[in-house]
Amino acid sequence: MIDRIFYTLSRRWLLFLNLLVALYVGLPMLAPVLLHGGLTGPANLIYRAYSPMCHQLASRSFFLFGEQPAYPRAIAGSDLTPIEAYMPGIPEFAGASPDPAQWGTFLLPARAFRGNEQMGYKMALCERDISIYLSILIGGLIYGVVRRRGPVRPLPFWLFLIIGLGPIALDGFSQLFSQLFIGLGAESLMRLLPLRESSPLLRSLTGALMGFSIVWLIYPRLDDQFTMTADDIKRRLAARETPSPVEPLASE
Repeated sequence: MIDRIFYTLSRRWLLFLNLLVALYVGLPMLAPVLLHGGLTGPANLIYRAYSPMCHQLASRSFFLFGEQPAYPRAIAGSDLTPIEAYMPGIPEFAGASPDPAQWGTFLLPARAFRGNEQMGYKMALCERDISIYLSILIGGLIYGVVRRRGPVRPLPFWLFLIIGLGPIALDGFSQLFSQLFIGLGAESLMRLLPLRESSPLLRSLTGALMGFSIVWLIYPRLDDQFTMTADDIKRRLAARETPSPVEPLASE
C-alpha cells in the first residue's frame, strides 16, 4: 500500500508540487479579496500566517480593488502616485515621517496597514515574493508541457547565479544598505550608495527571473530523481505480483 502511494507521488510529483505552489501563492492573493468582501477574520488569519515569511510593507505590496495596483515610495521613481500622498489620511501612519531618510518611523505603520476602500487592500506577500512564487507556478506549468517532448537539460548553476540570483541580490541589497547607511549617518558610504527604493516593476522583474530560474535549475533534477524512484518501486511491485515457481514433489 505504501509503495503504491509513493509510486503515485513519484509519477505525479509535478502535479502535486504545482498544486502546493498554487496554494502558497494563492492564499496571499485571496486575503485582499476577503477583506474587500468583509470577511476580516479569515483575511487576518492569512496575513498573520504569512507575516513571518514576508515584511508585508504596504509600499512594496500589490493592492486589489483600489485606485492603483501599488503605492511605492516617492523615491522609487514610479509613475504611480506615491504612498506619501495618502499617508495623512491613514491612521496607521499618524506617527510616520514621509521623509525617506526617516525610514525607521515608516516600517511598522507600513507593515500594519492592510488597506482601505480608497486604496484597496494589499496582498499578504510583497510584490517580489508574489512574482517569485507566481513565476515558479507558471514555470512549473510550462515545464510540464516542455518535458513531454523529451528530457529537459537543467540550468547550469553558474547561469542561475547570473540571471536568477544576481539581479535580485543586487536590487535588494543595494536598497537595504543604502537605507542602513542613512540610518547610521555614514556620509562617505551614502555618497557611494545613495538612498534608493525599488519600483514595483523592478521588484516584479527580478522576482520573475528568480522564479523561472529556480524551476529550470531544480525541476529537471527532481524529474530525474523521481523517475528513478518510480522505476525502482515499479520493479518491486512487479516482483511481488509475480508468482513464485512451484517446486515438483520429490518422488518416493
